[in-house]
Formats: sequence, C-alpha cells, structure tokens
Amino acid sequence: MNGRTWKAWLVPGGLLLALAAALVNSSLFVQVAPSLAFYYVGAFAAGLLLAWRFNSSRVLFSLIVLLVAHRAVDFFANGQFHTGSGRTAATLAALLIPLNFMAFAEMRERGLTVAGIAPRFGLLFVESVVFAVLCRPENSPTNPHQLGAAAIPLWILVSFLAGLALFIRRFFQTRKPIEPGFVWAVAAVFMWLQFAPVGKMSDAYVATAALILAASLIETSYVLAYHDELTGIRGRRAFNESLLSLDQQYAIAIVDIDHFKKFNDTYGHDVGDQVLCMVAKRLSQVAGDGQAFRCGGEEFAIVFRNTSAKEAFEHLDALRQFVEKSTFQVRGSDRRAKRHAEANSDRRTTQSDRRRSAKKKFAPIAQQNLFAQPASQSSDYLSVTVSIGVAEPSTRYRQPEQVIQAADQALYRAKHKGRNRVELASTALLRLAADKRAKASRL
Repeated sequence: MNGRTWKAWLVPGGLLLALAAALVNSSLFVQVAPSLAFYYVGAFAAGLLLAWRFNSSRVLFSLIVLLVAHRAVDFFANGQFHTGSGRTAATLAALLIPLNFMAFAEMRERGLTVAGIAPRFGLLFVESVVFAVLCRPENSPTNPHQLGAAAIPLWILVSFLAGLALFIRRFFQTRKPIEPGFVWAVAAVFMWLQFAPVGKMSDAYVATAALILAASLIETSYVLAYHDELTGIRGRRAFNESLLSLDQQYAIAIVDIDHFKKFNDTYGHDVGDQVLCMVAKRLSQVAGDGQAFRCGGEEFAIVFRNTSAKEAFEHLDALRQFVEKSTFQVRGSDRRAKRHAEANSDRRTTQSDRRRSAKKKFAPIAQQNLFAQPASQSSDYLSVTVSIGVAEPSTRYRQPEQVIQAADQALYRAKHKGRNRVELASTALLRLAADKRAKASRL
C-alpha cells in the first residue's frame, strides 16, 4: 500500500481509537471521567448533524444503532453486567451492531428521503422489539458468570470479522475514507463490549466510535471534493489550488487521450471509463515527482515542481510509451456493446461513403487506425495513446494560467503532427535547441 492508502487507514479513525484506548487505561482517566458526558453528547450530536448535512442515511442510522444499543445495554445491565439481562443485552449488541453496519453499507444510498429511511426505521423497530423481549429477566440466563469471563461469546466474533472483511473489501473498491472509519468504529464497539460493557469506560469507547464515524464522513467529503470520483486521482479543484503554491521553477503538462470521443462512440461509455481509469493510473506513476490531476473529460494535467520543461519532457515521453504499451481486456457485456456500436458505426459510415464516394479520396491506412491494438492480441484487448504538451514559466509566460495556455498550444501541435507524441511549448523548444547547439559546439 502507498502512503495515501496508509494515511486513509490510520487517520482519523486509527489515531482517535488509539488515543481513546491510551486515555482509558491511564491514570488520567479518573480526572477526565466527569467530563465524559460532554464528550459523549458532543460526539453524537456532531455525528448526527454532519450525517444530516451531508445527506448520509448510512452514517445517520449507524449512529442511531450505536446510541440505542449502548443505552439498551446500560439499561438492562443496571450496573450488574455479569448476571441476567445485562449479559444478554451485551451479547445481542455485539451481534447486531456489526450486522446493522453491514446492512446499511449494502443498502442503496437514497439520502434522507421517505423511501430511503423507511426500510431502515422498519429494521430498527423489529430489532428493538426482539431485543427487548429477549432481554426480559424471564428470558435471560440467571446463572452468574465469573468476573474474568469473556464478555462476548466466541461465536459472536464472527459478526465482527464479517464486518471488518466487508469494509476492507469496500475500501479497495471505492477508496473512500468512510470504509476505514467503519472498521475502526467496529473495533471501538468490540473494545467497549469486551473490556468495559458498562460504566464510564463504555461511554468513552462508544463516544469515540461515534466521533470516528463523524470524522470519517468529513474526510470522505474532502476526498470527493478534491479527488476525481471515477479515477481516484486529484481533480480540478486540487489542480487549481496547487497552482497557488508553485515556485518560480516548475513545468505543467496537459495530457489528452487521442480519439477518445470516437473511442466512446465505438466501444461505449463503460469501456471509456475503463480507459480513463487506466490512463489515470499510468499518469499517477509518472517519474520526476509529477502530480497528476484530472481536469475534466479525457484531459489531464501533470505538475512538476522544481523541474524544467526539458527535464519533464524525458519523463513525459517515457510515460507516453508506457500508456501506449498498456492494454486492457474488454469484458463480456462490454464486448456485446462494442460489437453493436461497431455495427451501427459501419452502417452509418457505409451510407455516408456512398454519398461522398465520387468526391472523397481514401485516407492513408495509418490514419484509419484510430486505436492501437497489438497484433499479437485478440480484438478484445485494447490500448490507447496520449498526446502531451508541456510548458514552463518564462519572460513571455509568467503566470500559471499563461503556462497552461502555452502547454495547451503545445498539445495542439502534438495533435496536429499525428498524435501520440510530446511537444514542448515554443519558449522551451527554443531553449532546448540552444542547449543542443551549445553541446554540439563543445564537442
């Protein structure tokens, strides 16, 4: 895992839970215990307000489940956890909280609408009735358990493990910080029910679980605002902010996927999304400490700090070749869409050619190959190429916006000269020619 992935896992959830566990098991806990009520109320109030503000029914109902389960365990235990209803309540909470978290994660997010919240409220109502019935004294075991006995039965741990596995899988599918947040919240629930089912320590662990969900929701909103949701790399807002912190020496490259519109028309938007993700992943691996951004559509930008355009040119040309050699396989449903689109495209082309056949010459074969396909691969394997323009600040281009315009002009030249190439802006091109002449004169 890279640094960004580690950060998503450790911050904020892992850090908050570690601080809470350290405080609960330290001598300072006795001093801060009187203030836990403010922490508890503040954590849940902030979480519920943020979930409402961000229209997240998943986080809202997860917090409600957590709050109701904690108050239910505290009510049925009545300070005597190891006998009767208290232990039954803790066992049911350990089973139901992870299962509810999983159910809310798999339910379709429909916001705080009636259609979105009604099924969740219905589920909570049924669970609350069953919970109350099973925790009645006549339905709970009366044999006392030893004080050192495990609070959570071993078979109940399966629900915790299933929840952790689900959220880990969802993180690697979505890359959203809310999934690690749920992992750490489940861990906090486990520590609550296993080590401190009742008392002030339980308040600390439950409030920390609520705070983790609230903080993860904020972190997820930040990621969605500054990162492109489809490709996962930084988006236009992050690109605009990065321009504000550039020093005097830098280079900006504008990258465009060749013939992307025709690619979409031929193979469909699903395959087009695969192309965007593949290209974005390759761009994020550019050498020279370049930072890749998706500016919109099939256009990307790469910012090189403390690097000249000539130095960036070498990294970009290697990147261009890397993209050209990268292939991906068109899957079953995509193949059917591709063949259907190709058939429609062929019919339209044939009709158009019949009308213009008397006036139009045949294009060169090299220009007919809009998309590169390795000869050794089947037609289900596709590859694309990119054109790149790169520029740096100069006496003519001082501001980042002007450098971007120069890079755009260089990109246009790359397209005009046949695509699948890297072009320097005019000032950088003159400087490169001067360097070559100076090097030749020294030889």
